[in-house]
Amino acid sequence: MGEDIKVIVFKLGSEEYGIEVEKVQTIERMLPITRVPRTFTFVKGVINLRGVVIPIIDLRGRFNLPMVEYSESTRIIIVAVNDMEVGFIVDSANDVIDLNTDQIENPPEVVGGIKAKYLQGVAKINEERLLIMLNLSEVLNKNEIIQLESIED
Repeated sequence: MGEDIKVIVFKLGSEEYGIEVEKVQTIERMLPITRVPRTFTFVKGVINLRGVVIPIIDLRGRFNLPMVEYSESTRIIIVAVNDMEVGFIVDSANDVIDLNTDQIENPPEVVGGIKAKYLQGVAKINEERLLIMLNLSEVLNKNEIIQLESIED
């Protein structure tokens, strides 16, 4: 018998993704982002959120998805990854659902062009709705985290 978890649902294009609520610090509307030179192209810069400098990553850029203009529904999801706060830009975030870990299956090799290493699994919500669960520790690799930590200093 699996464990019940709460999941924040967000969208990139037509795909729905999930992050466990316990890993999410806050969800913000788009904020002014300060560019940081010599970082990865998917790192959009940093924000100052209530006195804390947080690196911001565009998940579309991270997953090599086509870029789109930011809109009223664009959100920044602030998560804790390996003891550091990181913001992920997503197309929208508007749902919290309850899942049982038994509903999460191992990911196929590629989902929507995204490599399996970024994925924790795929949750079947119902017959027509699938939710791609992100593996946050893989979304950023160790070298990238070290570089992002230097941005915070």
